[in-house]
Amino acid sequence: MKKIAIAASAVLAVVLLSGFRGGGWGGHRDPERIKQFITWKVDDKLEDLNATDAQKQTVHAVKDRLFEQGKQLAEEHQATRQEVLTQLESDTPDAQRLHSLVDARIDAVRAFAHQVVDAALEVHRALTPEQRKQLATEYREKMDVH
Repeated sequence: MKKIAIAASAVLAVVLLSGFRGGGWGGHRDPERIKQFITWKVDDKLEDLNATDAQKQTVHAVKDRLFEQGKQLAEEHQATRQEVLTQLESDTPDAQRLHSLVDARIDAVRAFAHQVVDAALEVHRALTPEQRKQLATEYREKMDVH
């Protein structure tokens, strides 16, 4: 579950850093390539867990849903960035509007973070206790968490 949660968090990070339109790592990001990479990582982990077809279907549905929600978040973020720029280019930027934009982005990211938690719980329910233990052990080893 932790690996899936990490993958979901990675989706969020990629979405927020790249905005799917540029920035982040200095170029345009292709959402489909990002999704392919995430799918590859999830498939690799599911194979390690000897996941059943039903488990794979559940996890991929969660991944796809989170990806689309993250993509929407990135698109909204891009629009907000443009509005902030427009405000700052103005001779009289609207401070109240700028603060409102910040609040809206924080609320959107908070809502997405809660969706990530719900998704992690959904995946948790789909995995067996042994699979969850395997993920937790791998996570502890990788993160050197004791």
